Amino acid sequence: MNAAKRLEIFRRLHEDNPEPKTELAYGSPFELLISVILSAQSTDVGVNKATARLYPVANTPQAIYDLGVAGLSEYIKTIGLYNAKAKNVIETCRLLLERHGGQVPETREELEALPGVGRKTANVVLNTAFRQLTMAVDTHIFRVSNRTGIAKGKNVVEVERQLMKFVPKDFLLDAHHWLILHGRYVCQARKPRCGSCRIEDLCEFKEKTSDD
Repeated sequence: MNAAKRLEIFRRLHEDNPEPKTELAYGSPFELLISVILSAQSTDVGVNKATARLYPVANTPQAIYDLGVAGLSEYIKTIGLYNAKAKNVIETCRLLLERHGGQVPETREELEALPGVGRKTANVVLNTAFRQLTMAVDTHIFRVSNRTGIAKGKNVVEVERQLMKFVPKDFLLDAHHWLILHGRYVCQARKPRCGSCRIEDLCEFKEKTSDD
């Protein structure tokens, strides 16, 4: 895919949604961090239902740490893998209190040192909470990037690097949100909604399948 196509793709995505946002409900960098940890292999809708009960009761590192694993588990037991996630969140809260004065760190290295925080989670927090130029590649973004031809790669790190290199700089800050929403609602895994896709004429998936 050439630069002109990529530019037009993101121009249209921006035109349709000038200020894209994460679908996770949060009110602070800490709430976002916890929500992203909880969202692994779970839906944003499911996480939001759990945190709607949790955050009014406990939404700081100290308050959640004080709940303990058992107490936290009661709030998040509707989420998949909740036992393991509860342990990670409690340990993360402990480290935030001990190492960072209860604040969420703003570097990838410090974030990835927290339990339950991998590269994708760190990138989400850095981009969404702190507006840094990062690209969190989940299954939706991996699929959309490869399928459309925007950025091809055999694994998420390859796709992340390609996106950071090829997404037009003016659109890079919000590209994560546009791509994930496009994958979630239009370029779906089993049955992509090509007929209602704003970038269908620019997509290499369409070109490939039309030649079969």
